[in-house]
Amino acid sequence: MRSDILRVYKTVHTWTGIVAGLLLFIAFYAGAITMFKDSLSDWTTPPAVVATPTVPLDRADALIDRTLSAYPAARKLFTLTLVDADRVRLSWQAAPGQRWQAWLDGQGGLHAASSRPSDAARLIDALHMTGGVPGGYNVGVSVMGVVSLLYGLALVSGVIVLLPTLLKDLFALRIGKNLKRMWLDAHNVVGILSLPFHLVMALSAVAFGLGDYIFDVQDKLMYEGSLKPMMTAQNPFFAKGPAGSQGASVPAMLPPAQLLAKVHERAPHFVPTALRYRSAGAAGATVFVAGDDAGYLARYGGFALMDPFSGAFLNAQFLPGEGNGNHWSASTSAFYALHFGSYGGAPVRWGYFVLGLAGAFLFYSGNLLWIESRRKAMRRDGVPVTQRRATFVMASLTVGVTLGCICGISATLAAGKLLAGHANNLSGWHIGIYYTAFVAAIVWAMLRGAARGSVELLALATLCTAAIPMASLTGWLVPSSGLWFSTDAGPLGVDLGAALGALCFAWMWRKTRVRVGSARVDSVWSLPSGRAAMASDADDTVAPVDAEQHGR
Repeated sequence: MRSDILRVYKTVHTWTGIVAGLLLFIAFYAGAITMFKDSLSDWTTPPAVVATPTVPLDRADALIDRTLSAYPAARKLFTLTLVDADRVRLSWQAAPGQRWQAWLDGQGGLHAASSRPSDAARLIDALHMTGGVPGGYNVGVSVMGVVSLLYGLALVSGVIVLLPTLLKDLFALRIGKNLKRMWLDAHNVVGILSLPFHLVMALSAVAFGLGDYIFDVQDKLMYEGSLKPMMTAQNPFFAKGPAGSQGASVPAMLPPAQLLAKVHERAPHFVPTALRYRSAGAAGATVFVAGDDAGYLARYGGFALMDPFSGAFLNAQFLPGEGNGNHWSASTSAFYALHFGSYGGAPVRWGYFVLGLAGAFLFYSGNLLWIESRRKAMRRDGVPVTQRRATFVMASLTVGVTLGCICGISATLAAGKLLAGHANNLSGWHIGIYYTAFVAAIVWAMLRGAARGSVELLALATLCTAAIPMASLTGWLVPSSGLWFSTDAGPLGVDLGAALGALCFAWMWRKTRVRVGSARVDSVWSLPSGRAAMASDADDTVAPVDAEQHGR
């Protein structure tokens, strides 16, 4: 391949990666964590809420009737969660941040209690989908759709750049004094080995982020304004049940056990986890049956929409096993499942967790390569040089964004347990804690420089992440503190995972502290260079990385 063609693709790969890399780091790091968002929710849920009594499935219809009579607000939307095969828990949200649960005692008496659950897991999921971009969910998702387009370009151009030396360099990891060479080897091997995963992520994220704009164009150019009404009518989440005759009495809803029996008959291997009733007891009511079948590539694990009065299926095209080969939903289900890892059970979740962290490393290492490729080398007479301001800013921004994201997620998750029962608006607290840590880390890195900032922020990341298991340990040793410790698999796994993460950050802090003290003085990762770069007004122009620089 001609060197000028390679240089063009290398330029495309470099700049698309740099523009998109920091937001993609946030998306991948948060996305890896959300593979266990149910465990995160369990970790932040107080024992009193967990201990709320459950009701046998055969008494669920009585629980529903009594609850709707006593609490009419629950009719709008309530959830019947299947705790196991034959016991359920009923809950609804009366106001933002306030959840109610209801149950029956042994004599059939109705009881209800309110709680304010933590939204930490939901915030981390939102960070994954929006990259933390301010302006609301729709703005963030749209921005990430554009970022994912650049991400796709970076993937394709990176593969083309590596093709001439693919066989020679694929499994080469040359560890030694040439740190740039080592980072490049690690970047290449992670990128190539996880390429199928990244292609799926890029394509699906473009579809999720820019789908509405694509549909708008199709609606005007192809469907003459009829596409949106058709999509609304077919929306499996908000479709309406039979309206019934005007003035006619509304029939009684079928017991949940009968609805589940109909689902089992249609999809024997599907495992329902919850029934969500909308407009319960009124004409047009629906029940959304959520669940999972690890053997299928199903959207959100699979679901069906039913009429709660007759048990008829209003929409079963996303039920595992349905629609394969006959509906477009089969392909969209596979798209969703491949992106979110909602198939294959625990092995796939762990695989996606590792691949998500590897993806975060890929974008971080790409930024490091950009920085080192633009480092001005020391002149032969040994006189120190002043680095370009662009190099200093990118190094500081890389440190601030990546470590700010890590500190913010760890801090806001730990706060979910520390603030439980003490704060009325936990959602606001979680948002405030994350963005305070995130913005403060960026400002700190800019003020202190990449070298000092990386050491100090890694220490903060270690402390924030260690606060997660420490909160549980405190609850175990000092129950009167209001904290708690759980031996259940999910919450215990969060504690163990966070403890391991804190140890990794502590190791990185130690190695980085040694590195910045012994780095070459012509590097932005050395303390003297950091001071010099602050005063730099030198050449701000940067050139694309050429083949000679990459191999140096």
